Amino acid sequence: MTAEPLVIFTPSGRRGRFPEGTTVLDAARKLGVDIDSVCGGRGICGRCQVQQSVGEFAKHGIVSSPDHLSPIGSMETEYRSEKGLADDRRLSCAAHLRGDVVIDVPPESQVYRQVVRKGLDVREFHLDPVVRLHYVEVEPPRLASPSGDLVRLQEALEREWDLHDLDADLAVIRALQPALEAGKYGVTVAVHDRRTITAIWPGLHERVHGVAIDVGSTTIAGHLADLGDGSVLASAGVMNPQIRFGEDLMSRVSYAMMNPGGSGEMTTAVRSALNGLLAQLANKAGIKRDVILELAIVGNPIMHHLLLGIDPIPLGSAPFALATDRAVTVRASELDLVTNPGARAYVLPCIAGHVGADTAGVILAEAPHRSTSVELVVDVGTNAEIVLGNRDFLLAASSPTGPAFEGAQISSGQRAAPGAIERVRIARDTLEPRFRVIGSEIWSDEPGFAEATVDTGITGICGSGIVEVIAELFLAGVITPDGIIDGSLAARTPRVVGEGRTFSYVLHDQSESGRPRIAVTQNDVRAIQLAKAALYAGARLLMDHAGIDTVDEVRLAGAFGRVLGLIPDAPLDRVKAAGNAAGTGALIALLSGAARREIEAVVRRVEKIETAVEPRFQEHFVEAMAFPHRTAPSTHLAQVTELPARPAAHSGAARTDRGGRRRRPVGVAAEEER
Repeated sequence: MTAEPLVIFTPSGRRGRFPEGTTVLDAARKLGVDIDSVCGGRGICGRCQVQQSVGEFAKHGIVSSPDHLSPIGSMETEYRSEKGLADDRRLSCAAHLRGDVVIDVPPESQVYRQVVRKGLDVREFHLDPVVRLHYVEVEPPRLASPSGDLVRLQEALEREWDLHDLDADLAVIRALQPALEAGKYGVTVAVHDRRTITAIWPGLHERVHGVAIDVGSTTIAGHLADLGDGSVLASAGVMNPQIRFGEDLMSRVSYAMMNPGGSGEMTTAVRSALNGLLAQLANKAGIKRDVILELAIVGNPIMHHLLLGIDPIPLGSAPFALATDRAVTVRASELDLVTNPGARAYVLPCIAGHVGADTAGVILAEAPHRSTSVELVVDVGTNAEIVLGNRDFLLAASSPTGPAFEGAQISSGQRAAPGAIERVRIARDTLEPRFRVIGSEIWSDEPGFAEATVDTGITGICGSGIVEVIAELFLAGVITPDGIIDGSLAARTPRVVGEGRTFSYVLHDQSESGRPRIAVTQNDVRAIQLAKAALYAGARLLMDHAGIDTVDEVRLAGAFGRVLGLIPDAPLDRVKAAGNAAGTGALIALLSGAARREIEAVVRRVEKIETAVEPRFQEHFVEAMAFPHRTAPSTHLAQVTELPARPAAHSGAARTDRGGRRRRPVGVAAEEER
């Protein structure tokens, strides 16, 4: 019997099988996917627009072909002729399933937009923008002196500002004579790095702007700043639309390998997202995009290559060769970005095949290379970038934590959006939970919670929420140190339920109202174990190479950098949240040419440690699978929270699950899985 069509929605990651002929909108509604629709599926409002991702998706085991959706019919044709509909867009209320498909729901079609938590906390640094404004008065042309207007402008800049041998962009030359006439030969020019005239305005022009951008695998964050005084005028974030090509970095490399032109598709997608972000920032700051003269960009190596239009496939296998590990400066227009025609984009240097420009940004923001103390800096994400060192040495590595910390590969997981559970507490005596969702400050056991969440609903668990609930389950004794949900507790609480040979913990059950049941499964626990172990192992491996067992300071950076307990035990008063350190580093590079020269020099002396070829990484990984760790003491953690007693036989005892099958020790299973 032929299976019903499978539909996978991105960026939510929700999936399900539906009878052939089901509309995409109906499928989305049944799965709880966030798609706007005001007209009730009549094809009038156009708010339910979606985009089919076409190609072979090895991760999902499907091929999403154009003929797997019904052809465009009269409803969409009429809407396109009257109101306009992009060629790659479909109305989900009019598109019917005919086969397996991957459907992307763009942000403008979502009722609840993504919440991107990437704040900014900038250390002191010297303001030294590479773009500076200079007002000059140019000698009018004379018959007796037939020199061109550009020469006389260059002479004025040399005379008044001591700027010599300047080049000029073609756009400046084209705008030069109109600007001179309008300004009565008084003009303001923008000069980039004391080398090139990149923009011109008639009269006195006092403000130009720049944007610092952190291109993450999941989210893209931007900060628009005044290049004159360094003030941040607007911050915003968007989802990275490349998610529809793969949740994690290797899935995107795989997509490029298996789909001709796939790399170009991902390049186009991320550049389009950056243009949307630039428009959003300019609108928030009340400026036009033509006064944006400079960009500074960070990202992991694969994001770096795709943004620049470089094939990422060599990064997918050893020796993980970068096309370049130097900083790159290009015209913003070469990246298809809509700014001032003379705007430049500066991309910070990568360090190694798996340690990117985002790590360079973290180093620039946190400055471990200036410290006398040994600092451990961790940027938590789909890949964890880890830096260890001080003014005498710097080690760096990337550890494959996977997307679980971002809510992916979790049964009830989702990205951080209104309605997602983000905070959890579990009573040690009753094992009853209480939680808080994004969009409300009220806890679930407090008056007014139902009213506060009526619009958003309770839709799933975000990355920080899944880490917190698993930590709480461990502290409450529901999860054993080996990461097993203790099925014997089903006699004590109805929240522990059997599912085949394993158990789950029901966090919130709304199935009676037709909404999803939100539970933590054994597979969810294992996904977090794998992510936690990879993060810990990467940090511990760098400490091995440095010959140390403790560090003086720990800095946790990234949207998940405020989650503790994922690193070697350290005094908690020395563990600090670094916020979005990569974005902060991009901002510093945007506003300081000296900082650019500094980081370009620093990354060349960083020793890169490749975790994939380090035997000790596997050893640390297996030991770190346990909660909080199989053998390492948790002295400092135990000072601030009561930890469950570690079973005497925990290190190697086999367990019997509810089906009577003997279980291998979790460390052995993890080793074989890797």
